[in-house]
Amino acid sequence: MSLINKSKGERVRELNDALRTSMNPTLGRVMLTAGVNSLPPEQRAAAIGKVVTFDTFTSDNDPDGEHDFGAFEIAEQRCFWKIDYYDKALEFGSDDPADPEKTTRVLTIMLAEEY
Repeated sequence: MSLINKSKGERVRELNDALRTSMNPTLGRVMLTAGVNSLPPEQRAAAIGKVVTFDTFTSDNDPDGEHDFGAFEIAEQRCFWKIDYYDKALEFGSDDPADPEKTTRVLTIMLAEEY
């Protein structure tokens, strides 16, 4: 399906999945909160791996179908990841998250207690 025929929601999901599964810095920023950053290196790596491979999207955790949030467990700690959409200057929210020319995606991995 061409990009022209895709809905904005489908395009947002495609862009979110591209960032989340690749962690490619040209597609957005990836941030670890202080809590995740303080985990032992192997747990921190496991948390990043869980985000990259996350595929348990349901109508409960992804009601808009944009693949912008997930939850998982690492070493008996509940963790979340969330993608937010900012303008290119990272000052305000994006006017159009479906347009990568207008949007900087920020994927944050956090301990649930930091949410």
